[in-house]
Amino acid sequence: MDKIRIHVFHTGEVCVAPDLPFGGDDSNAIKASGIFGKKEDRLWLPVSSYLIEHPQGKFLVDTGWARDMSPEGVLDKKAQIKSLGSLLLYKVNQGRIGLGQCIDEQLSQIGIEDSDIDGVLLTHLDCDHANGLKQVRNAKKFMVSADEVKFANKLTNKVRYYKGWWKDIELTQFDWNDSEGPVKKSYDLLGDGSIELINIPGHCDGLFAVKVKNNDGKFVLLFSDGGYARKSWEEMITSGIAADKELQKQSLAWIRQQSMDSNCIESLANHDPNIKPHIIEL
Repeated sequence: MDKIRIHVFHTGEVCVAPDLPFGGDDSNAIKASGIFGKKEDRLWLPVSSYLIEHPQGKFLVDTGWARDMSPEGVLDKKAQIKSLGSLLLYKVNQGRIGLGQCIDEQLSQIGIEDSDIDGVLLTHLDCDHANGLKQVRNAKKFMVSADEVKFANKLTNKVRYYKGWWKDIELTQFDWNDSEGPVKKSYDLLGDGSIELINIPGHCDGLFAVKVKNNDGKFVLLFSDGGYARKSWEEMITSGIAADKELQKQSLAWIRQQSMDSNCIESLANHDPNIKPHIIEL
């Protein structure tokens, strides 16, 4: 196999209450929302997307924010409420994305258009991961786990998810076809184990990590919102948004085990403030 390259992009920032990423086992949705918290305590965290350049194609992991969230490259309350489809979601997480930082803008800077993308891999359907789908609407395929679509369609989750983010985009739902990970559910994307989508439930039902592996067994783990930073797995800090706290802890323990494996080149959370944009070669 030829070399695999992974581009780590920051596609804007999100502003959240500290309890949302690092609330721990005693947190809850109210604390995580920050609605009753102090504005000055909020954290600005990066929103990441990843491009995997593989011998068998180009695969984008998550999409970050859409340009209509931040038309002028700065925080824009009115535009964000419209883009998110919800005043409540705006109150929970404000976003901003500088000019040139949208995923399509950054891809274009390295000579890649959205039509060049063979697959967009949506780790889950939260706003800061799926809101930017419209920026890459010409990609060949958009993949999300069937478990995540089912979870998003639950009546109790109507506030968390807004179907307008993927309006006019056909989502290809997949069922798990392999048995890696904390709950033995994964999807071997290419049939050779080089890109494995691994179910890490807890934050939401259909959340998956992306494990990219070369012929020597060396791998990179992109664990999305299975934890919000390196310190999440180092200190076993669960987040404040959890569909199932016990499953979240089980998934985080698996992330910790994988991250400490001698074959792990890098292990990346989507919102880690200590991670800078860079390129990884496998």
